[in-house]
Amino acid sequence: MKRLIIVLVSMLVLSSCGDNAEEALIVTGKIKGLKKGMLYLQHVPDSVLVTVDSLAINGDGNFTFKSKLESPEVYYLYLDKKDYNDINDRITFFAEPGTITINTDWNTFDTTAKISGSKSHEKLEEYRMTMSGINMRNIEIMMNAAQPENQLSQVSIDSLENISNRNLQRGYAFAINFALNNKNSFIAPYIALKEIPDANVKYLDSIYSVLSPEVAGSKYGEELAVLLKKK
Repeated sequence: MKRLIIVLVSMLVLSSCGDNAEEALIVTGKIKGLKKGMLYLQHVPDSVLVTVDSLAINGDGNFTFKSKLESPEVYYLYLDKKDYNDINDRITFFAEPGTITINTDWNTFDTTAKISGSKSHEKLEEYRMTMSGINMRNIEIMMNAAQPENQLSQVSIDSLENISNRNLQRGYAFAINFALNNKNSFIAPYIALKEIPDANVKYLDSIYSVLSPEVAGSKYGEELAVLLKKK
């Protein structure tokens, strides 16, 4: 009897460990106006885009995907609208355990998407909003310099290049500080890896050194550790 109890307890412990290793991810929502198409849930486990699940939509834009998630990471919702057009067909979101709701329109699939249920994605959107302004400023600078009617002197060109470089440095500084200020978020190692992998190693190391144990042990935390070893 005692041996049976020990075996049962061991099985429960192993089962509990398995549940912690992979947690449930539910992605649900509605694509308004979509009558027909194929919807795919995708991610990049290593270096290749992989389809986790797919769903044929016929007359109803509602969808639900259920999957296992080893670690919080960026996922994609790809819509094949059968229109032979690859524009605005993929939504990027930061997946984490639990239910994530994505509501959008079929004709503005990626631009009007409303995503809720993921704190990591909220942080990603916060980061993107500021970076978008910085990037737009840099585009404006370069476009002004490229206008044929603007007969700029070499001094003016050099000045614009200096402004552009300072704006780029501002972007790097913002990315570094955002990661450092969000050390408990899975977004921190993601930014270091995907946004500023060519930054000075001391800044990347500073980001990694402040990560919480949970974040450091995540997919992007471990990938950041590997990157640092290579530098």
